[in-house]
Amino acid sequence: MASLIEILVDVLDKECSMYEKLLGLSSRKTTIIIEGDLKALAEITDEEQCVVSGIQSLEKKRVTAMKDIANVLNMDVNSLKLTDLIQVLQKRPVDQRNLAVQRDRLVKVADNVRRVNGQNQELLKSSIEMVQFEMNIIQAAKTAPQTANYSRAAGTTGDCLGYTSGGFDAKQ
Repeated sequence: MASLIEILVDVLDKECSMYEKLLGLSSRKTTIIIEGDLKALAEITDEEQCVVSGIQSLEKKRVTAMKDIANVLNMDVNSLKLTDLIQVLQKRPVDQRNLAVQRDRLVKVADNVRRVNGQNQELLKSSIEMVQFEMNIIQAAKTAPQTANYSRAAGTTGDCLGYTSGGFDAKQ
């Protein structure tokens, strides 16, 4: 049983380290989003995917360790939580303390990752809204009101105010 707890504590420690790395990347991503550096954003997103893959691998190991511990304790695997396991370990204060420290550390870093990712999501949403706003302005400029210039056939010429079909006019 002691070795199973040590394995679980070790896995939780590694998982916390990976989440801390993810938190660092997410924090860097915030400044990259603000700067609008798409190349750096793509690179940091790739790095995040690698870290998330590592977290998923550690999560599988944690689930396996929890199943093994639940079997040894003759408890339901699906309902056993770290908080419950910490309470069960009252007779083993060192293991109990180590497990509690790792759980608290994991909860704290996961909350921070969630908070920073929420901020990044809002920044990206604002950036998309700004791009859509600018696109609407460009489209509105192209559909300026027509002039009242008439052709020989008594129809309007279709000229628009303030819009030329070409790009840069060097004569002006």
